[in-house]
Amino acid sequence: MTANERIAEIIADHTGREGPLLPILHDVQTEFGHVSPEAEGQIALALNLSRAEVHGVVSFYHDFREAPDPRPCVELCRAEACQARGVEALVAAAEDAAGSRVRLATVYCLGLCSVGPSARVGERLHARLDADKLVKVIEAAR
Repeated sequence: MTANERIAEIIADHTGREGPLLPILHDVQTEFGHVSPEAEGQIALALNLSRAEVHGVVSFYHDFREAPDPRPCVELCRAEACQARGVEALVAAAEDAAGSRVRLATVYCLGLCSVGPSARVGERLHARLDADKLVKVIEAAR
């Protein structure tokens, strides 16, 4: 199956849904690891939107990437509860450990507010992080 055929299937899965653009973009991002300019055009045509409208959404939301990023991603919660539990003091150590080999992304709430600071790698959640534990999480993601 080609990428265009798969994108057409994703679009068809959301036919009749109110406000289908974001769910379609999320599914394309999940399937391909990015939303290419070609995918933007195909989605725009199917939804009767301009390419500029679709690209505006892709470029506005940090969840979407226009090109694949092969690096593993560690999502670090920086919401209020994790801030209150000291996450900001861990950011420098996290950035140093990540370097250019791991993508460090900020998210706002992983739902572990009582056991923060927390992070996620793929589907795995990590809680009660201090600098040493977070560095180990990042190193394991490589």
